[in-house]
Amino acid sequence: MKSRFLIPHSSFLIQKKNLLGFSSGIDSSALFFLLIENNITFDIAIVDYGLRKQSKKEVAHAQSLAKQYNLVCHTVTAPQFTSHFEANARKFRYDFFESLIQTYGYDNLLTAHQLNDRLEWMLMRLAKGAGLVEMTGLEAVTQKEGYTLLRPLLGYSKAELLAYLEANRYPYFVDESNSDERYERNRFRKHFSDPLIDTYTEGIKRSFDYLDADRKALLSGYEILFLEKELRVLKLHNTAAKTRAVDRTLKALGYLLSATQRQEIAQSDSLVVGRKWAVAHSGTYVFIAPYRTADMPKAFKEKYRVLKIPSKIRPYLFEEDIDPETIRRRVLFSEERRVNRK
Repeated sequence: MKSRFLIPHSSFLIQKKNLLGFSSGIDSSALFFLLIENNITFDIAIVDYGLRKQSKKEVAHAQSLAKQYNLVCHTVTAPQFTSHFEANARKFRYDFFESLIQTYGYDNLLTAHQLNDRLEWMLMRLAKGAGLVEMTGLEAVTQKEGYTLLRPLLGYSKAELLAYLEANRYPYFVDESNSDERYERNRFRKHFSDPLIDTYTEGIKRSFDYLDADRKALLSGYEILFLEKELRVLKLHNTAAKTRAVDRTLKALGYLLSATQRQEIAQSDSLVVGRKWAVAHSGTYVFIAPYRTADMPKAFKEKYRVLKIPSKIRPYLFEEDIDPETIRRRVLFSEERRVNRK
């Protein structure tokens, strides 16, 4: 049976090394077979959290599928997390994916987030107090350092993906832990996002299209001029975009701001966020880097001062051996290119 599903942004995938985050569940199984149908080459990676008897069967199934379709299947067993399971599991999972990307040279990481996940995320952020950019945070394409993160299924509901698997008799597993309401995400899924999607699928799809367009317009207030390792230099096109720019940039670096932290960023030109990130606003530029302290030779301090590198950013540049002259040249080049485009 020929699929009616399309793979958005397929130009990112053709003739590239692609890695699919796989779980043997409905969503990732649907994406697996859609990639096969569309002749897109890829490998898979699966994490065994060891919490369910079924997890060993899911890993074995992933390995069997990979062998059947001549793919590489990367596997890893997670440690036991004694607290904050969802956050720790997510960090472990993406650290695993990124280690594979660095080791084997993958260009893209694909995840199987779908429409239900997107609404679930939005409702959870709405309940905690968030703006448009954070609430619509699951994007189809996100540029990471060294690779591109793609979520090709955001336009399809779980029910549509399940119907596709059933119609084609493709195998999949159902993770019974998804019904465990001890996890906040599962509570939102069961009581809010899934019932809404089941009743208003097409309207919700259209709403996300409109919200994506609105977000794109909002985010035009800044651009990233320079990135190296975990350093970011942003150019603000209007000062009102500062908090949004920092929020979005830190999120891409794996750190979610609280409402209080966003207020602090709006009110201060230089601060340390969560004892982890230094944020400094100077003129139309915003510098973001991991917060460090270091004893620096006087010559280095003077060089940083002359080049107008904010003081809270300097220790990270010093420890990571990032030449501030490179930042200055890259920023000037980016500025010249932007002016020439006008």
